[in-house]
Amino acid sequence: MYRQYLSFFGKIQKLSSKCRMKSTAAVPKLTMSDGREIPALGLGTYLGFDKNGMVSSKDKQHRDLVLKAIDLGYRHFDTASIYNTEDEIGEAVEMKIAERVVTREDVFVTTKLWNTQHKQEEVASAVWDALEKSGLDYIDLYLMHWPIGLNADYSFSDVDFMETWRGLEDVHKLGLVKSIGVSNFNKEQLQRLLEEGSVRPVVLQIEVHPQMIQEDLISFARSEDITVMGYSPFGFLVERFGKQFPGPKMDDPVLMEIALKYGKTPAQVVLRWLVDRNVIPIPKTVNPKRLKENISIFDFKLEQDEIEKINRFNSNKRYTEPSFWQTHPHYPFEQVKDILPDPFKGLGTI
Repeated sequence: MYRQYLSFFGKIQKLSSKCRMKSTAAVPKLTMSDGREIPALGLGTYLGFDKNGMVSSKDKQHRDLVLKAIDLGYRHFDTASIYNTEDEIGEAVEMKIAERVVTREDVFVTTKLWNTQHKQEEVASAVWDALEKSGLDYIDLYLMHWPIGLNADYSFSDVDFMETWRGLEDVHKLGLVKSIGVSNFNKEQLQRLLEEGSVRPVVLQIEVHPQMIQEDLISFARSEDITVMGYSPFGFLVERFGKQFPGPKMDDPVLMEIALKYGKTPAQVVLRWLVDRNVIPIPKTVNPKRLKENISIFDFKLEQDEIEKINRFNSNKRYTEPSFWQTHPHYPFEQVKDILPDPFKGLGTI
């Protein structure tokens, strides 16, 4: 099957190289509980860490990638204050508005509040900073990045996430952000938010991939009419930190068989698996070829038994596991023995 797969995609790649870079399909939209629409696929813009700390875009590379993404049909961009990409996303959006390729209403921007600004009165300041960096006049979706509050020196703060949520409610009422939600909350924390908050979260963003399918949490969110966004959609299917981790890879026979059936790549099958589970995938890439591939998933649909086959890869293995925060009272995940060093210390208040 592997040789058959390579032969098949060799032909596909030859055909693709003759095509101009253009959108291959319109991205559908989902309606959130507040009545607003959100594109069913987003582009993740977290550039990660290297030995020097947080990776930043050089020579407007990320802006240029977003420009290409808009031309391909992307309308949803996921960022955060900690990512250092809000400015170049905003610049790219403004350029495409000036070119009359899109209007501001066509583009959906998600950004997030960082942990060092969890006091209620700090939230509005964080939003104004995001607006100033991006040049946008409003934010489509604003998420509390983590339920974990930190002081400016990255020691644990005693700010309760409900106080932070009240700050998000404030900026929502002011119209600075159109919708609000949370990221990396567990079921119990989400339940408390629903019980004690004045404005219901419309989105929950969590890690979802074939080795972390999050069935219980997704089902709970769906029962409360909360839209789910899934980050790190490929999980350990791809190389991480320059090495391979245990578990299935992109050449797994199950993924390859499904990919052959639909004339797609295994990566496209995984993204479609998320879409068919009513999860908005937010894959990140800086590769123009992958950028086009990732959006070309709306011309096929998986059968239920194919979804279940991929579900069976589940091992509840997290890719994002910030164990350096695990003694915080609001740490949302299970504790582990091996505690990683904190890569955020030394960055200062974001």
